[in-house]
Amino acid sequence: MTKSYVTQSVRDFVTKVNQLCADGQENLAEIFDITYTNTLETTIEEDQYQNAFVLTGDIPAMWQRDSTAQLRPYLVMAQTDPAVADLILKVVNRQFFNMNLDPYANAFNLSGNGHGHQTDVTKMTPWIWERKYELDSLCYPVQLAYLLYKNTGLTTQFDVTFISAIRKLLKVIEVEQHHEHSDYRFERVEDRPEDSLTHGGLGEPVGYTGMSWSGFRPSDDACQYGYLVPANMFAVVILRYLTEILTTIVDEPEMAAKAEQLAAEIQAGIEKCGTMTNKAGEKIYAYEVDGLGNALLMDDGNIPNLMSAPYLDYLKADNPTYLATRRTLLSPENPYFYAGAYGSGLGSPHTPANYIWPIGLSIQGLTQADRSEKLRLLELLAATTAGTKMMHEGFDVENPANFTREWFSWANMMYCELLMDYLGMQVKK
Repeated sequence: MTKSYVTQSVRDFVTKVNQLCADGQENLAEIFDITYTNTLETTIEEDQYQNAFVLTGDIPAMWQRDSTAQLRPYLVMAQTDPAVADLILKVVNRQFFNMNLDPYANAFNLSGNGHGHQTDVTKMTPWIWERKYELDSLCYPVQLAYLLYKNTGLTTQFDVTFISAIRKLLKVIEVEQHHEHSDYRFERVEDRPEDSLTHGGLGEPVGYTGMSWSGFRPSDDACQYGYLVPANMFAVVILRYLTEILTTIVDEPEMAAKAEQLAAEIQAGIEKCGTMTNKAGEKIYAYEVDGLGNALLMDDGNIPNLMSAPYLDYLKADNPTYLATRRTLLSPENPYFYAGAYGSGLGSPHTPANYIWPIGLSIQGLTQADRSEKLRLLELLAATTAGTKMMHEGFDVENPANFTREWFSWANMMYCELLMDYLGMQVKK
């Protein structure tokens, strides 16, 4: 049974946001009230070690990625509220407990209860819900741990469990620069066999680029090519966070040097091998490449995606290559850009054609400075909940009553972060 963490200070914060919303924006405030409190009311459960386990929503498991995004907007409150800071600390502690269990797993059970995809052909254990290796699943917990430090000054999360997990993280990222030597395999024999990686679970062949291989996208769909460029962008950022942490907070010079080395190698690989040319002849970032000459022009509504590069702090929003990439992604040249009677934006091969993602719309707003455009996107999000007043995974651009996932906490919190950003309430970086 989950415990509600909606305190009076949370209610006061919601009231403050409501008051900052202008006349005519009551619908935005109402959705914020519902979604901001929903995550604290329905998704967090204390585990046997007094850490905080975070449900993704309508699936009874904790994703390393989702749980970070679900808690990130609360960092603003954590700047002044020790109880919220402590809750986020407990989530971070659980994330690194998870990473120590298996750095290749993306989703975990509350306990060793054997739930989830236990028939997958990979190294499953009863603690693991799913073992799809996604590079971003290593990145997100580091991001939350670092941002907790930046917003509150807390450093207790950088303990022996953290160091042990980071040692594994660095090893995996380095091994997967040469994926042909990895022992990671994944095949799914039930439910969605199309999720299996080819070549006996190893995946499509790749050549060395300096980037690190990822089997799956943040949508949990298999990569077409092995080097997922936005995930590698994220890896560069968190490896530099680790260099700082392991130098200024925890004295681990060898690990710090390895983190910086990997960041430099991956960034060089992105800039040398992770780009392509659009129809206009402009240099843009590819979504995936294989180091063998193949590149994929697309973007996906899940984060990290190419649209999110400034949000992740890989580059500035006025970077010329990013701007060319952004224009391309928000056009029919991107096969997963959809436009219809109820809006336009990024969709995903994970959901039906013509479905756009509220997460993608939120990141579209969070990666540019125009407040009127942020407001337009907020109003679009508010107008397409099909009366539920909560965000969904994706909705039909011709009829928002058709949607996937009625309860999706990650999407709810991305809406909250965009509204807070619009109102001038940002997470410190």
